[in-house]
Order: sequence, then C-alpha cells, then structure tokens
Amino acid sequence: MAINYTEHFAGCIRGIKKEGRYRTFATLERIAGRFPQAIYHAPDGSKKEVTIWCSNDYLGMGQHPKVLAAAHEALENSGAGAGGTRNISGTTRYHVELEESLADLHRKESALVFSSGYVANEGALSVLGKLMPGCVIFSDALNHASMIHGIKDSKQEKIIFRHNDVEHLEELLKEVGPARPKIIVFESVYSMEGDIAPMQEICDLAEKYNAMTYLDEVHGVGLYGPRGGGVVEELGLLDRIDVIEGTFGKAYGCVGGFITGDAAVVDAVRSFAASFIFTTSLPPSVLAAAKASVEHLKVSGVERQKLRQNVKMFKDRLAAAELPFLRGASHIVPLIVGEPTCCKEVSDLLLREYDIYVQPINYPTVPRGTERLRLTASAAHSLEDVNRMADVLSDLWQNNHALRAVA
Repeated sequence: MAINYTEHFAGCIRGIKKEGRYRTFATLERIAGRFPQAIYHAPDGSKKEVTIWCSNDYLGMGQHPKVLAAAHEALENSGAGAGGTRNISGTTRYHVELEESLADLHRKESALVFSSGYVANEGALSVLGKLMPGCVIFSDALNHASMIHGIKDSKQEKIIFRHNDVEHLEELLKEVGPARPKIIVFESVYSMEGDIAPMQEICDLAEKYNAMTYLDEVHGVGLYGPRGGGVVEELGLLDRIDVIEGTFGKAYGCVGGFITGDAAVVDAVRSFAASFIFTTSLPPSVLAAAKASVEHLKVSGVERQKLRQNVKMFKDRLAAAELPFLRGASHIVPLIVGEPTCCKEVSDLLLREYDIYVQPINYPTVPRGTERLRLTASAAHSLEDVNRMADVLSDLWQNNHALRAVA
C-alpha cells in the first residue's frame, strides 16, 4: 500500500500530543522601553498585557537606548539587507568593527561573527575536528544540541564525560594516546540546570593532556566578568581557553553568534565552515546594535548588579517556600515540575490567571521526568515583579495537590 504522507506526519504529531509534550507558541509583542512587559495575542483574537519570566534577554539590552539608536543609525545609513554572504558581497565595516570589539572582549587575536550561536557551534566544531585527523572530542553529557551537531559533523571520535565530572573526564583522557589531537568541549553555564562548569579543573586537565579547550559562553557573555566577557573572564581564565563561543541573542539583547581565539584557528573556521561560507550575513542594523551592546556592557556594571540582586531575592523567596528548584550558582532558576502535562497546565494557568508568561520545558530539551519551568529574573524586572512571581508560585505549590504530588 502506498504511503499517505500527510497521515504519516499527522500520526507523528499525535504521538507527541499523547505524551503531553506537544509545543504551542504564544504570540507575543514586546513593548519597546517596557520589557519585561509584552502584549499577548490570544488565539481568540483578544489581547492583554503580560510579564515575561522566561526570556534570555537577561539584562534588558534589547530595549536599551544605545542599542536601539545604533540599529536605527545603521538602518538609515546602509539599509535593511546584508547583500549576500560574507565571501561575496556581505562583509561590511559593521562586521569588522564588531569582530574587533569581540576580540578585545576576550583578549584574543581574532573573532568571527555567525548568523546565530547554533551556527557558530556547528560550524566551528565541525571544522576543528575535520582539520585534525584522528582527533578525539571530549564532550560534556549536557552540552547543547548545536555542539552535538558540530561534533557529529566533524566525523571524529566523540567521548562523552559525565556532566561536570572532572574525575571521569581525566579517566577518559588517560585512555587516549598522547599523540592524538584532543578537544574538550563544554559550557560555562548550563541553561537547563542553572549550574556552572568546573572551568579551572578542566583547564588543568587540558594542559596536562595537551588538549584544546572549546567553551560555549552563550549564557555567560555580558553577564559575568568585569567587562562582560563571561564566566571565563570572571574566573581569570581567558588565556587558558583556546576557543570561546558566544551569542548576541541573550544578554546582549540582539541576534547572532561568534567565536574568538587565535588568528590561525579563527581563520581556519572562516575558510572551511560551510555554515559560515554559504549563509547570508547579518544586516548592518543587527551588527551595529550588537556592537553597541557589547561596548556598553564592557564599561557598565549596573545591569549585572541589578540582575544579581533580583536573582538572589527570587532564589531566597523560593527556598523559603521550599519550592523544588535546582540551586545552581548561575542566574537561571529551573523549577522542577516533573511531568509534561502538569508542566503545561502550570504554564497555561500562569498565563490565564496571573498574566505571567513562562514556557514549559519538556523532553527532548530535558530528560523525561524532569520537566520544568526555566525561570529568569532579569535586570529589567522590578522588585515588585520578583515578589509577585514568588508569591504566585508559592501559592500554586501550597494549594495544588496535583503539583505537590508530582514534585
């Protein structure tokens, strides 16, 4: 019998709906100058104002006057589009200036901008592995999908070490011949767990076993370090990490990704990464906005201080109420629900009854049985926002028997 293609794919969707992990999008309209407030456009056509509690715009830089002004100026000067790939007609002075700013941020020789953080990881890791025959890539068990994709595309041997387990990592390193090229690939802040990598110890192992280090700082750049260089800067380890990858889509409030490192390494990625070579480049307005954000956070600690204040207050309130959140050292607060349908129901209830927007996080983003709300108290939230969110969650957990049973 001939396959009915439409019915086949409809069956795939029915399967994830049955598991309770079918994802729906909430249509939001951010309000310039008023983040984290947004207009929610409901399916029935109605609209209401809501408070966002799951955004990666951790510092509210997507609304910062300097960032908006830079985007407007570049748009007026150079128009909307990029004109092509970087190799053909898409390299602008905005690319060059941004890459110079990023190299300075991480005290590296060179930097390269990509269309997204995902593309940066996929492109860089695939090239680094491919260009070193016999390379072994050691990957943290909780590394992001983009890193996994890049490692897979490198077609080199991959060895997974237990999450943040340096003893396990050393056991695995010992088993590989000293002459073989090695890359240790890990993140600074793990966004679904809220914890931070033992970076000092990983650097020690890399030097001991002559391995390159590749660090994903997407949830750290802008937020940590005296100039926003990330956790790596805060720990004083910039000179011990070979390649640092980051994004403009989170704390910098824009879009795009990048890597920094030695000039030869970055040039190799530029010259061989298909995801860079064949992708239309970012437009001038985005690049100018990103540079304005990076440069501002190099000299301003106000946003980082406000973020830390809000996060501490929020965690203290949740701890006092004995809510089941993961108590990592970062700014991210994963609140464990533990069941996909219940997680979605909590998210829907917050939006419907309390005008609070939080998306549920289900499998495959997190393991089954660990479904959660990934909460982010940003620098843009007021103390009233933080206290109200804590009050609402405390009330839900204390008065909802189904939630207590799952948690």
